[in-house]
Amino acid sequence: MPFAEELIGPHTASTLIRAIHAAAPERALTRLQSAAMNLTALSLRERSDLLRDALLNDLPGSYHSFTTVIRSAQNGPMLFNGWLIWPVTGAVARKAIEEKTDGAFDDALALLAELTSRLTSEFAIRSLLDHDLDRALAVIQTWTASPDVDIRRLASEGTRAFLPWSTRVKGLLARPRATLPIITALYRDPSEYVRRSVANHLNDLSRQDPEVVIETARAWLDEPDENSVRLITHGLRTLVKHGNAQALALLGFTPADDLTVDGPALDSASVSFGGVARFRIAVTNTGSTPARLAIDYIVHHSKANGTQTSKTFRLTTATLAPGERLERTREHSFRAITTRRYYPGPHAIEVQINGVVRGRADFELMPEIPLRQGAPHLG
Repeated sequence: MPFAEELIGPHTASTLIRAIHAAAPERALTRLQSAAMNLTALSLRERSDLLRDALLNDLPGSYHSFTTVIRSAQNGPMLFNGWLIWPVTGAVARKAIEEKTDGAFDDALALLAELTSRLTSEFAIRSLLDHDLDRALAVIQTWTASPDVDIRRLASEGTRAFLPWSTRVKGLLARPRATLPIITALYRDPSEYVRRSVANHLNDLSRQDPEVVIETARAWLDEPDENSVRLITHGLRTLVKHGNAQALALLGFTPADDLTVDGPALDSASVSFGGVARFRIAVTNTGSTPARLAIDYIVHHSKANGTQTSKTFRLTTATLAPGERLERTREHSFRAITTRRYYPGPHAIEVQINGVVRGRADFELMPEIPLRQGAPHLG
C-alpha cells in the first residue's frame, strides 16, 4: 500500500498534463511540467498545492476561460479522474475567489459538484466556505436533495469541522450549528456512504459543542429509521470514549457499578518495537439487572520528552445478564505506521467501561533495534 504522499506523484502530474494539453493544445504547460519533477520531498497536500498553482499559472486569464479548459478536459478523451482532481478542484475554487463575482462563486460550486464523483471535491470547497460561508452553505443545502450520491455525500463531508487533510474553516469552528440543516437532511439517507459521512460530521461537532450533538442525536432518535441507532452510535463515539454521561445514557449505557473486572492482564511486561501488547480482561455482572456496557481500552504512549499521551480504542459492546461473565483478548500492535511514531519507554493499557477506568497494566516498549549495516535482510 503506498504512503499518502505517493497518491499524487509524477504519474498523476503526467496524466493531468496530457488531459489539459488535449483540452488546450496551444498552451505550453511549462509550470506543470516543472512541478511534475519537484514533488518528491513534499507532503500530499503540498503536492496538490504545487500542481494547483502550476495549473493556474499555465492557464492565466478569466475564471470563464480557465473553467472552459477544465470542462473541456472533463469531457475530453484523456483520463481525467483520480488524485489529479484534488489540484484541479483547488484551482477552480482559487480562480473563483480571485474573480470576486457571485457568478464565478456559484459556478465554481456547481463545477465542484460535477467533479466530485471523479475523486472528491471535499477539500476544494473549504476555501469557498471560508470566503463566503452563508452563500456556500445555501447552495450546499440544495445538494442534500441531489439524486447523485457523491454530491449528497459532498454536502456532509465537505462541511465537516475537522475534515482530515483539509484546511480549517473559521466560520464552521465559530458556528457549530451552521451545518445542522445539512446533516439533518441526510441522516436518513438511503446510502451507507452518505450516512457514514454524517456520523463522522456529528463526531466532529462533538469536539466543538457536545450539547449541540446530544440535542441533535436525541431529535434524530425521536424520528429514526432502521439505520439511525447505528449512525448515532458512530457519531457519539468520541463522547462515549470520554465518558460523557448524556451520550452514554442516550445509547442505553447506564452506570454499571455492580461489576467485577479482572485485568487488563498482559502476557509480558515488555513489548518489542514492532511487536504486540497482548492482554486479557474478564468482566462479570454481579448485579441483579442486565448491564449494557461500552468497553474500551486506553493506550498511554510515551512521547519523546518523557511524558505520555493517550488514545482510546473500542474493545466491544455487550449486554451482560445478572451473573454473566465476558472474556476478551486483544493484541495491540506497535508495528511502525505513517500516522504515529512510537518512542521506547513506559507505556500502559487501561480498561474503561461506560466511561469509567476499571483497571490498568504498565509495560515497557523496548527500543527499535536497527539492522547492522551490511547485514542480510531476511523476509
